[in-house]
Amino acid sequence: MITAMDRTFLLVGAVLGFLGVALGAFGAHALRNRFSPEMLAVFETGVRYQMYHAFAVLIVAAAIGHIGNARLLGIAGWLFFAGILLFSGSLYALALTGVGIFGAVTPIGGLLFLVGWACLAVFAVAG
Repeated sequence: MITAMDRTFLLVGAVLGFLGVALGAFGAHALRNRFSPEMLAVFETGVRYQMYHAFAVLIVAAAIGHIGNARLLGIAGWLFFAGILLFSGSLYALALTGVGIFGAVTPIGGLLFLVGWACLAVFAVAG
């Protein structure tokens, strides 16, 4: 049975994946001749991690649909979402504006990714 929680994470993961593909295409076509190779690499890193974690959100949706709404699964899903906003979002902002302070936010997003993966691992072990 489909629940509100797995439907929510399915929607979030699908939207993040859609945006990741769109941003990747934007970077490859619109920004290639406007950005330095370094800033293009920063933008592409944001896209890559967004896509990895869009899939992670979809995995959370599938796990909730299969196992049920477990607290650690929900926490992991929201941590992945927040990590994308902070990690990828800060890299996009850095690449688009050149304002270095955005780079200071990126590790916070990375930490959220790590904690999200840890939640999945703990759930796998402890249920």
